[in-house]
Amino acid sequence: MAKGGFSETRLARLHAALAAHVAAGDMPGVVALASRGDEVVVEAIGAQSFGGTPMKRDTIFRIASMTKPVIAAATLLLVEEGKLRLDDPVDSLLPEFADRKVLKSLESEIGDTVPARRAVTTRDLLTFTFGMGALMVWPPKYPIQKAAAELGLVAGPNAPEVDADEFMRRLGTLPLSHQPGDRWLYHTGSDVLGVLIARASGRSLETFLQERLFAPLGMRDTSFYVPSAKLDRLPSAYMMDPAKKALTFFDDARASRWSKPPAFAAGGSGLVSTVDDFHAFYRMLLNKGRHGRERILARPTVELMMSDQLTEAQKQGTELFFGHGASWGMGGSVVTRRTDIFTTPGRFGWDGGYGTSAYLDPAERMIGILMTQRTMDSPVSPEVYRDFWTSAYQAIDD
Repeated sequence: MAKGGFSETRLARLHAALAAHVAAGDMPGVVALASRGDEVVVEAIGAQSFGGTPMKRDTIFRIASMTKPVIAAATLLLVEEGKLRLDDPVDSLLPEFADRKVLKSLESEIGDTVPARRAVTTRDLLTFTFGMGALMVWPPKYPIQKAAAELGLVAGPNAPEVDADEFMRRLGTLPLSHQPGDRWLYHTGSDVLGVLIARASGRSLETFLQERLFAPLGMRDTSFYVPSAKLDRLPSAYMMDPAKKALTFFDDARASRWSKPPAFAAGGSGLVSTVDDFHAFYRMLLNKGRHGRERILARPTVELMMSDQLTEAQKQGTELFFGHGASWGMGGSVVTRRTDIFTTPGRFGWDGGYGTSAYLDPAERMIGILMTQRTMDSPVSPEVYRDFWTSAYQAIDD
């Protein structure tokens, strides 16, 4: 018997797969959503913290890098209005990026540079090819990694503890790792886009997102922090302590960093949200930019955002992120060939390092959202992600 495109019998496997991870102590709880067409299935399993209150459908999660597609959509709103242009230099709004210098090689000392061949553009930031980002080498071995760490600019899940202007000032003191347009590097482009959005719109990033995306889409619980009246819906976040081989607090909900507005609203990792809020955002993208009777983004804009934007040369060294069956659009990855049950070509989305995952699949008319608060141990997807996506896709009934 089918249920809106899902098999009711096979949906039981989705619940069982997620419940097994909670029962094993991998995380205290999980909330997951899968939808096809008008059918929406939600599972809330376990607790918000070990021994704490039950997980609920409206639990508010730190979504980390799932922030990135939201920031890309907000940037494209400004492109549609002509306040930004994809291939124009960003120097006028981000003067910290004027007259860039570029390392001669990753092994070079910070001062061993050549001039940038061209200016950084909005497109470079959206596609993560502007020349700065996370270098996935542990322990750090390049001088640029050490210099970024000394400035508090390590690309990762922890937002800089300075305001946006100081963030840009510090970033502007560093050379680019690669020439603009040459190579994909993770993360930093979204943080810079958040500053660009604020300066281009004349509003704070939070205000712009609330006015142009969150309010129109009914995303009532999405923000850069959780107000006091909602803190009982924020779960604790956990990470693995490798020395003790046990989970420990990454962020205790009883004294959370997300309980007050941050110094820097990080476009790469800063938002909190719920499964239903994020479902509204992804459903708008799945509907080619339309939400109900209101158009948020133009259809061609959404198609651009969710299409492969990288050349093979730009993708060198990205196998850790994309394997051999995906690439990058604007704000998220794009599946380019099927390599698994759940990797339909054209599938778009991204994961969050605090234990979240969300993708939409135009070919299957499907959206999936997984929310945990067990931080990822590496860029490789954890078992709970793979089990969620396998279980969701095996439940398709047509």
